[in-house]
Amino acid sequence: MRAVTNVGPAPDLNPIVDIQILLHYAFMQHAFEAGAVVALTAGVIGYFVLMRNSSFAAHALSHIGFAGATGAVVVGLSPVAGLLAFTVAAAAVMGGLGNRLRGRDVTIGIVLAWTLGLGVLFLSLYTGYATEAYALLFGEILGISGRDVLITLVAGVVTLLALAWLYRPLLFASVDEDVAAARGVPVAALSVAFMIILAVAVSEAVQVVGVLLIFALIVTPAAIAERFTTRPSRTIALSALLALAFTWSGLAISFFTPYPVSFFITSIAFGTYVLARLLTRPRHSRHGAPARPDAVS
Repeated sequence: MRAVTNVGPAPDLNPIVDIQILLHYAFMQHAFEAGAVVALTAGVIGYFVLMRNSSFAAHALSHIGFAGATGAVVVGLSPVAGLLAFTVAAAAVMGGLGNRLRGRDVTIGIVLAWTLGLGVLFLSLYTGYATEAYALLFGEILGISGRDVLITLVAGVVTLLALAWLYRPLLFASVDEDVAAARGVPVAALSVAFMIILAVAVSEAVQVVGVLLIFALIVTPAAIAERFTTRPSRTIALSALLALAFTWSGLAISFFTPYPVSFFITSIAFGTYVLARLLTRPRHSRHGAPARPDAVS
């Protein structure tokens, strides 16, 4: 017999039994399904986020999305709809700024500050308690329904297909934008397209780890993976697998404890990153660029 404590079921020493218990509940099935889609998508796009030095943009998009979510709640719409609308609009503007760090980051910071102010305004205008909007701060994966899983799956598949379609020119432009432009690659259009794809990925990931902890799935797995390999395909695959492992491990541990899922996902990701830094040396000649020219092939 399994013991049950006042903080949740106690884990069994038999992993097969624990897995059966985890998957017995519909809400956990939905969480694992949605978590898998979000983790794989975030792990893949995270590689390009690092390559293009867009970590701040990814962070900003999540906070801008929160302002959209609160605005949607005020007018009686789904917070996810507002989240997606704001992130996509902001992503198009960020993408238009290109890959030039100095001016881009200043503009992103200004836009971020303004949208956070909008979020505060929207919350003050809402007469009730914006439970759904607040839930986006830290994620709500255990409350995802079967319909939400389907929507997440569709968004994830579209995101991955778009990245696959743009893979070679996007990788070329991410390694060296000037050379890519000289070769006829439409770097400006690629920048906008990538940021919009990133906006969709951020909107998905927010359901798992929330606005405040988005780096755990989009940046950390890729940062770990690039310390072990310089090949883009291998780095992307490892990043996706790590994101999946972090998400599923966090879900499993959280089920048997009274603590939130996002805490375990971020803690496992952080611990793995620290361990990777201790055990490896950077494998890149400069941050975000492969150490060998043939790595782009």
